[in-house]
Amino acid sequence: MGMGPAHPVVIYPPAADGGRRVRAGVHFLGMAYGLLDVAEFLREAGWDEADEACVESSALIEWRGGGPGTWQHGPKRR
Repeated sequence: MGMGPAHPVVIYPPAADGGRRVRAGVHFLGMAYGLLDVAEFLREAGWDEADEACVESSALIEWRGGGPGTWQHGPKRR
């Protein structure tokens, strides 16, 4: 894998709408509604090779309030 994030990544527990806040260091990256969203935020933050499998298994990501399989079903975003 290429360069990872400069700061630890934290995925917060699901909010009422099912989204999970994603933060790298002091920077808020966005609200994720699935692993693909997290991977996209990480790519935008410079983690070039981030994909869903990487997000699920990376030791650089701290999952709070449930792991990578914990998502509430919020509104569809498609």
